[in-house]
Amino acid sequence: MKRILIAEDEPKLAALLIDYLERFGFSTHWVDDGAEVMTNFRTYEPDLILLDLMLPNRDGMDICRELRKCSEVPVIMVTARVEEIDRILGLELGADDYICKPFSPREVVARVKSVLRRMVPSDAVDSRATRQRLMIDEAAYEVTADGTEVALTPQEFHLLKAMAAQPHRVFSRNQLIDKMYDDGRIVSDRTVDTYIKNLRKKLAVPLHNDEVIASVYGVGYKYVPPE
Repeated sequence: MKRILIAEDEPKLAALLIDYLERFGFSTHWVDDGAEVMTNFRTYEPDLILLDLMLPNRDGMDICRELRKCSEVPVIMVTARVEEIDRILGLELGADDYICKPFSPREVVARVKSVLRRMVPSDAVDSRATRQRLMIDEAAYEVTADGTEVALTPQEFHLLKAMAAQPHRVFSRNQLIDKMYDDGRIVSDRTVDTYIKNLRKKLAVPLHNDEVIASVYGVGYKYVPPE
C-alpha cells in the first residue's frame, strides 16, 4: 500500500483528501505544521507528499528545497496561488506536479496515481532503461536505440540517464546542469539547450524521428519514453 504524507493546514480539506485517498487504497498521514513536515517525512517514509504551499511556521517552497537535498520522493504542490511564476518556481525546486485550489479530490487522486506511475527509482537506472526501444546500460556506458548503438559524450549520457530515470518529470535547466556535472561548476543555461539539441539529433535517426525529449515552455525538458 502506497503511503501519502499530506501537509495541509486546513482540517476540512485534509479530512477530504484523507477520505478519498484511503478510499482508493492509499495509506495516509496528516501534518498541519510546516515546521513538522521533515520530521514526519523521516518517520513515516511516504511514497509521495501532497505539500501545501502556504503552511504555518514554514512554507512549502522551503520544505521542497530541503527535501530535494536528501530525497527524490515525489512532491505534488497544493496551493491557492495561480500565478505562472509560482508554478515555474515550484517545478524548479523539484516538485513533480502542481495543483491549484479549489480542486476536485478525484483530480488529486488521479494526479497522485499518475505521478506514482511514472516515477522510477533513481537507483534502478543501472537498468536497461524504461522501454526496450531505448536501452541505457550504465555499467557499460552504452545507449542503444532500436538496436543501434548511439555514441554519446559523457555529459549527454548523464543527461539522458537522469531524465530517463524519471519519465515525464519536468526538469529545469539548473536541475539538468546538476545532473551533468557533479563538481558544482557554473555554466550557462543555454549549455543544456545545446546538449538537448545534440541528443535529439543523435536519437532521431535510430528512433525514426520519435521525439523522446520534449520541451516544456518556460520551465525545461522532460523525457517521454518511445512507444
